[in-house]
Amino acid sequence: MNMQAIDVKAPPQPMTLADTGLTTVMLRDVFLKTVFRRSLTTATSIAEAICLPVQLTQQLIELVRAQKLMEAMGNREASGTSEMVYQLSEAGKARAIDALTQSEYYGPVPVPLEAYKAQTERQAVRNISVSKQRLSASMSHLVLPDSLLDQLGPAINSGKSILMYGPPGNGKSSISNGIRDALGDKIFVPLAIEYMGQVITVYDPIVHDKAEASEDDPNSLRKSRTRFDVRYVRCRRPTVITGGELTLDMLDLKYNAVSRTYQASLQLKSTGGVFIVDDLGRQEEPPQALINRWIVPMESGYDILALQSGEKFIVPFDTLVIFSTNFRPSQMFDGAALRRIAYKVKVDGPNQEDFLQIFMRVCRAKRLPFDEATIVHLLRNKYPEVDNVYANFHGPFLVEQIQSICAYEGVEPHMTPALIDRAWANLFVKES
Repeated sequence: MNMQAIDVKAPPQPMTLADTGLTTVMLRDVFLKTVFRRSLTTATSIAEAICLPVQLTQQLIELVRAQKLMEAMGNREASGTSEMVYQLSEAGKARAIDALTQSEYYGPVPVPLEAYKAQTERQAVRNISVSKQRLSASMSHLVLPDSLLDQLGPAINSGKSILMYGPPGNGKSSISNGIRDALGDKIFVPLAIEYMGQVITVYDPIVHDKAEASEDDPNSLRKSRTRFDVRYVRCRRPTVITGGELTLDMLDLKYNAVSRTYQASLQLKSTGGVFIVDDLGRQEEPPQALINRWIVPMESGYDILALQSGEKFIVPFDTLVIFSTNFRPSQMFDGAALRRIAYKVKVDGPNQEDFLQIFMRVCRAKRLPFDEATIVHLLRNKYPEVDNVYANFHGPFLVEQIQSICAYEGVEPHMTPALIDRAWANLFVKES
């Protein structure tokens, strides 16, 4: 898919320890905990673990050596080069253990919250402009009317919330994923951020799709230490998808009392990307309560989170929120909530022509020979039973049912009126 992406400005590499934005004590403690936990012995290996340039890591080594927390053990020949070997002193081990009792976090040095806010502004999702051609390309695997795309395009470019509603099985989830694909470009996600000495891990490989780096890529691993701050990971714009399992506490920081560290909330992980609430109305939480939680962030562009101590702080809310539901919006929300959802898009079932196009496309993909007489039987004799109401999922469902029947009976996949009747019987539930 050839879609032009905007050029996101990368976070600059820190040139001095002060450029990290962290206190000397925090830098030292993360350094000591990482060396202790991972038994690291060289500047290169430590630099890779804490995600700082080697020259800054060497400065940290000299700092802890001056405090008699680390000792130089001599040179080691490795791959034809000589590198100094270090180890923690007894005092260094004691300090590392003491720091671990306060927080088990070790590894990449975190990014200060203010620096994270600045990077979020540089790569804001609201700065993206999606053209009609680009959106159509991302939806090319779906059969959608142009009028629907013309509604979605301005909604995406606004960076505001979208409510997609309509009968089930008509591709609202697939459309949501297509919107994510239309964004197209890459952003920089911090491994962890820091606020008031507390560390919040942000990067999540389940949510964040790390961009592949080629050898000639200016952001490749080989060159990354001279190109951008590697406390960040270059990723596709993130997509968080939740369904009936969504609860309000998932939208707050998750505190681990054992390790005394925090994990970012779902919406914080989705910063710069898309947050999809699928099947809205099927959560334990009332839809109105979920919307109320988002009202201030959606209008203001920031969210308020709280530490375990109760102290509250502000984080960016730069997320395209997509609500998808099979229920009528007026049944779930009051007028004030509906007014605050900027765009409402109804996703109806296909007409007969679009249904046939979907059906034939599925047959080709599944290698099921198309039989015109069977389709005529389906349209004339079966769909009148349901008032000729079509849905996007009908085609894939019927084709897969026919294939399963043929596989069970040991015959080549084929299409007949009798087979379509057997498949149709599983499409709807007969009420007794």
